Amino acid sequence: MTADKVILTLDDAKKMAIGAELEAMRNGWPVVIAIVDDGGHLLFLQRLDHVQYGSIDVAIKKARTAIAFRRPTKVWEENIAEGQLRYLGLPGALPIEGGLPIIVNDQFVGAIGVSGVRSFQDAQVAQAGIDALPS
Repeated sequence: MTADKVILTLDDAKKMAIGAELEAMRNGWPVVIAIVDDGGHLLFLQRLDHVQYGSIDVAIKKARTAIAFRRPTKVWEENIAEGQLRYLGLPGALPIEGGLPIIVNDQFVGAIGVSGVRSFQDAQVAQAGIDALPS
């Protein structure tokens, strides 16, 4: 049996980071952009000027959560907001919107996490990064 595995390259990550950065700058949002591979390993990190250093770890954790559980981190935030507190016990999960899995050819190849502004704005920047990935 053969399977063609799609990988997220450094070049792909750089293109995504540019798309995310442009969205952040267009809105005047200082953010950190983290991109991980399908194993949750950091592939690319960009910290824009004037963002708090605490957003570095948050962006990385959002990306790792999105790939580990293969869903946007918003899912966990919504579950907790609905009172499903058991999700707080998921190992390695950060239940704050702003982390999105990256899917290419129906394969989970990595994730992007953004932190620095309100969580829905972080998600907007992350989506712009995904949208910049060539198809």
